[in-house]
Formats: sequence, structure tokens, C-alpha cells
Amino acid sequence: MATQKQPEVVVITGASAGVGRAVAQRFARDGAKIALIARGRGKLESTAREVEELGGEALILPCDVSDPEAVDAAAEQAEAHFGPIDIWINVAFAGVMARFMDITPEDYKRVTEVTYLGQINGARAALKRMIPRNRGHVVLTGSALAYRGIPLQSAYCGSKHAIQGFQDSIRAELYHAKSSVHVAMVQLPGVNTPEFNWMRTNMPMKLKPASPPYQPEVAAHALHWAAHHRRKQVMVGGSTVLAIWGDRFASDLLDRYLGRTGFASQQGDEPIEPGRKDNLWEPVDEDFGAHGRFDSISRKSSVQLWANLHHATLVAGMSLLAAAGAGAYALARRKSPA
Repeated sequence: MATQKQPEVVVITGASAGVGRAVAQRFARDGAKIALIARGRGKLESTAREVEELGGEALILPCDVSDPEAVDAAAEQAEAHFGPIDIWINVAFAGVMARFMDITPEDYKRVTEVTYLGQINGARAALKRMIPRNRGHVVLTGSALAYRGIPLQSAYCGSKHAIQGFQDSIRAELYHAKSSVHVAMVQLPGVNTPEFNWMRTNMPMKLKPASPPYQPEVAAHALHWAAHHRRKQVMVGGSTVLAIWGDRFASDLLDRYLGRTGFASQQGDEPIEPGRKDNLWEPVDEDFGAHGRFDSISRKSSVQLWANLHHATLVAGMSLLAAAGAGAYALARRKSPA
């Protein structure tokens, strides 16, 4: 009789909204045991209800990821409740949409501590437990902006660049130790999440993604896949690929182009309402779920992502087609009169 597979133990930071919430929903469909980390208890409770309804088990762990001791304590609680952590996914982040010189040093530090050090704190808590067991997957959430910075998001872009460098270093150390623990990074495009409703800004108009976004379920699929395969990097969306490769070959031109277009492309046509709250220092009470306000223009799938995840199948298929074509050509040559 086949042994029944045990449910995976998964920790997700930033699980109360957006991509993190969509990731929790995706793992819940596997029947996973999921520890949910974010600051706001109310939204975590909503996520936990969704997890339970979809077939998973949920544990709420309110925590600010910028606090390394709190993150480690959350990991300890997760293992005490569910058992050894199999997968740790870092999604939590913060952002400020403003010119660099308009961002206070305190706000800049806060973005860095949440978006960069938050992932470092999560990785440390996970690796502390996974390395002695010689198994486990850590998934870092990156962005096209980990390679190509854009105006008005210098703190966020700098943090994502830093995560990319951290991944290179820690993977090399794991290889040196001959460890089976795997660290992956998923580079996301713009995603339709509530971040544009509550990101701190001094811009006059409502914030929006610079290009048509993808639904959070597309990002969640990529993060779920990365947690079960040994790929170093997964890129999501054609816009991500274009940004990364465009920067490699035309970085200076992109600086100039984004200098002309990057301010307007990240603002809509409606002014920001008076008294708008942001979530930089405190969580916002409203529960928006996984989705933002851009459902009507958001992409529900990515051909590029499908091709990225199935490239071995595509290469094999193309090889077969090429072989079949060569065989047909050779047969036609033999049958043709001299």
C-alpha cells in the first residue's frame, strides 16, 4: 500500500493581502498546514478562514518581519504547532512612491527594513531550522525591479536589488556546504494587489502599475512552483523579461526613457482622496483581499510563465519537430528524380 503523503508545512510572510494571500490560497488547495505572518490580525483572520475553507490548516502569527527576533519566534511557534517547516515563502514588503529627495531617512529605512531585511530575517529563521535537517525550500519574492530600477520607487528597487545579491551569496554558501536546502527567487511584474491603495506617497494622483498588471494568482502559481522545483530563478510575465534583458543591453537608454515616462505611467487620472491612510508604519484596517482595483485590465495568465516553467518540454518538442522535418526533407530528396 502506498504511503499517504503528509501535508506540507508552509510559512508565508505578507499573508494578509495581495500576493501573499493568493499564495496562501494556492497552498491551501494542497491541504497544506500554513503559518500566516503579517502585522494585521484582522486580515490574517480573514486569510485563515479562506485557507480552512479551501482545505488547508491555518495558524495566525501576527509579526513585523523587520524584527528578526519576532520572526524567529514565529518560526518556533509554527514548528511547535505544525512540525518541521518544509517551505518558507517571503512576500512581505513596504513601499513609498515619491522622489528620492522627498523621502525622509526614517521612511527610507523603514522600506529597506521590511522589503529587504524582512526577507533576510525570514530566510535566516527558515535556514536555521532547515540546514540541520538538510531539506527545505526558501522562496524569495523578487521583481523585475530587482534588475531595472524605476523612478519614484528608489527604496523598493534598492531593496529588491539587494535581495537578488543576497540570493547569489547564500546559494553559493549552501553549495559549499553540500546542502540540499534550496533557495529560489521569483521575479514578479506589476501585480493587481491593494498596495496601490495604501502605499505611502506624495504624488497628486492615484497610484497604479506602470504597465498592465497580472492577477495575484499568476504570481502565486509561480511561487508555488518555485517551492517544489530546484530552479534558481523564475521570471513572471513578458514585461519582466523585457525589463531585465532591456537593462542588460540598453540601461542608459532606459534611464532616459523612464525619466520621461515613469512619473505619469505610475499615476492615474483621479486625484488621491484627502485623509488617505498608508501602511508604511501601521497596517491599514480595510481588508481588500488578494486583489486590487485593477481587475478589468489585469492579465489572468502568462504565456511567458508557462513557457518558462515548461521549457524542457518545449525544447524536446522543438527537437522532435526539427528531426521530423529533417527526415521528411531527406525522404523527399530520395524520392525526387535525379
